[in-house]
Amino acid sequence: MRKVTVLLIFIATLSFAQSESRIGWIAKFGGAGGVTPFVLFPNFDELNISMAGANLDDFSGPIIAFGGGGYAYVMIIDNLRLGGVGFVGSQSTSSKLNGFNNEVIYSIGGGAATIEYTMPFIKNIAVSAGVMIGAGGIDIEVYQNSTEYDWNSLWYSVPPSPGIQNTNYKISNSFFLFSPTVNVDIPITRFLAIRGGLGYQFAIGDSWEINNGQELKSVPSGLNGNSFFIQTGIFIGLFAF
Repeated sequence: MRKVTVLLIFIATLSFAQSESRIGWIAKFGGAGGVTPFVLFPNFDELNISMAGANLDDFSGPIIAFGGGGYAYVMIIDNLRLGGVGFVGSQSTSSKLNGFNNEVIYSIGGGAATIEYTMPFIKNIAVSAGVMIGAGGIDIEVYQNSTEYDWNSLWYSVPPSPGIQNTNYKISNSFFLFSPTVNVDIPITRFLAIRGGLGYQFAIGDSWEINNGQELKSVPSGLNGNSFFIQTGIFIGLFAF
């Protein structure tokens, strides 16, 4: 994903004194970090249309993405917490047709700062609304191979040799991401909580490159990083909500 750093971990185990009461509520405090797997549902329609002649199974959601992140409450603003999150996941499909081994690998990932406001009138659990703001990317790798590889003959294909019938394309798109989110954190103990949440990733950026940074034109507009997602997580830290 254009070498995007997709594992932004902000792990905090901070202990704060409680702030003064505001309109009858006590400001939440604490911080935590942990693993935050994502379940993403990209739109594969345009990619599947392009692959139709290669006898490949269609891509279909969801993609399970490994992730990590964390947050800490900002005590100068009641119930506001700042943090970060990162994720990366992939899916592949392969086939054999006319003596060629074909494979396409689709990968998506991103990293973002998180801003969340925790509802002060809900006790014992943390229900928060917020946004993720950051960057991400898509990689689509296309392979077609018909020969066995040998180290001694490998370099004869640079420049290409008529006897070599292997193809490898790497297509990449980088984008800015903006994702509204709603999350629920449920404490198991004072130092352990689980998370569940929903969001939608808006991907801003439609320029594509192929192989060593060459511009790729005419990419269908429907092939982008926009995606509904489910966020899960297991956090370790200090919880007081």
